Amino acid sequence: MSIRKNFRNAVVALLAVFAAGLAQAQPPTGPMSFFITSTGSGNGANLGGLAGADAICQARAEAAGAGNRTWRAYLSTQGPNAVNARDRIGSGPWFGAGGNRIAMNVDDLHSMGHRISLLTALDQNGNIIPGSGYSPNRHDILTGSQPDGTAYPAGEDMTCNNWTSNSDTGGAKARVGHHDYAAWGSAHNSAGCSQQALINTGGDGLFYCFAAD
Repeated sequence: MSIRKNFRNAVVALLAVFAAGLAQAQPPTGPMSFFITSTGSGNGANLGGLAGADAICQARAEAAGAGNRTWRAYLSTQGPNAVNARDRIGSGPWFGAGGNRIAMNVDDLHSMGHRISLLTALDQNGNIIPGSGYSPNRHDILTGSQPDGTAYPAGEDMTCNNWTSNSDTGGAKARVGHHDYAAWGSAHNSAGCSQQALINTGGDGLFYCFAAD
């Protein structure tokens, strides 16, 4: 009996250790503070500038019951008053609409430790944004940013004239990321700034929104 009792106690102890380790391995959850817009402006990459993009984020969040936060679009601008996307989204941590933590802070967000993926980078209603392998593919997310979240130097337009243009002429384009791959913030350039040009390369004029407060 003592052998059976000792064996049972050992098993219970091992299970307790395993459960504790599993609990520690699971990232914490929290209320939504990050999402991808379910739709863009409908006018290509012309979002009405940063102010217009922020207003879209705020409106989408309010419709989803999260309007009590201050929402900012993850977008950079170029030129004399260039803005870095990473500097306008607060300090984190951020949680997706499904409750999953996608990053602890700004540095974590821009490291390989981020948890942005097809299953965590949801829209404000908790729906998956179709990525590679889906038809249509909507994984091109507007950012205008370099991999570290900073703006591109002035010169070559990477932000569709700071998010005020829907033109496809004169080299107009935007830098986009892929929410379903590691390069979530900076993957390639769009073919133009019109709605159709964004669709043609696997996008739909969508962008990331973060709670900055």
